Amino acid sequence: MDPKDEIPYIRTIEWEMLDKKKFIPLSVLSSCTVRTTLYPFTLVKTRLQIQKGNEVYRGTWDAFKKIVKYEGPTGLYKGFWVNMFSVVSGAFYVMTYENVRHILQVNNVTDSRVRALIGGGCASLVGQTIIVPIDVISQHLMMFGQKVDGKTQNISNPAGVNLQNVSKSKTKLALAITKDIYHNDGLRGFYRGYAASLFTYVPSSALWWTFYHLYQDHLHGLFPSWFPHLGIQCTSAILGGITTTTLINPLDIVRARLQVQRLESIGQTFRILWREERFYMFSKGLTARIIMSTFYSFSIILGYESVKRWSVKEQYREQIRW
Repeated sequence: MDPKDEIPYIRTIEWEMLDKKKFIPLSVLSSCTVRTTLYPFTLVKTRLQIQKGNEVYRGTWDAFKKIVKYEGPTGLYKGFWVNMFSVVSGAFYVMTYENVRHILQVNNVTDSRVRALIGGGCASLVGQTIIVPIDVISQHLMMFGQKVDGKTQNISNPAGVNLQNVSKSKTKLALAITKDIYHNDGLRGFYRGYAASLFTYVPSSALWWTFYHLYQDHLHGLFPSWFPHLGIQCTSAILGGITTTTLINPLDIVRARLQVQRLESIGQTFRILWREERFYMFSKGLTARIIMSTFYSFSIILGYESVKRWSVKEQYREQIRW
């Protein structure tokens, strides 16, 4: 008899199996930890996507070195405290994903990949509606005061704020950028790139969760029975992240350009990118994204699946395998 069949265990912990009082706060804490650790990759990725050609940075590692050299280690965390408000969207994302999967299961949709596809798409739709205004402000902050060879480049200084006071008054800087966005574009300015974000993140989220379950199904039969189930899940997450990131990268560049450079439409942004980058637009910032996606996918699933195991109701504990 196959050892895997001797002791049946639950491969996917469903929403109704969780103690929500434990799961929700632990999930938020896990999300905060991951976002804090990986934020420098988000900043580098954004700067690489916004620049024309290689006018500032030659690549991911060159960007890291120059930012630390000219802006100090704290330069890697510009806009971080504003970005942390995205934890709210993260909580709604997880709850939407789990509830949609649960509703589909109740309605006899048994294929985990189909439930993951629909759940991931719905979760991203809810999450992006909350997070886009935060993204718009934080991306301006990421670009603000960018230095090249020691000289400040006003790539994004929308309010004419005195750069000498940036380190002393981050709150005033964020407020100045917020006021400037509202002054120029009104409330719609905070949703600039919203359609592009949906075009990017809804399919990205749907594909990521689908590939996650797809790879998990295949790897489950390849690994020996003693191999930790959490290890299979983390490996599946990394593979799913790399696959999805490679497919979605051009759309993410369009989204970033729309939100920071105040371009008028997705079509216009594509035309500008094609004129400036040609086929390089498909790989621009991709290394940073894949690195970030690898760590992010691994960290998110490590935290997410661990939190689910810690939060599972007592009657299911004996069926849970780490």
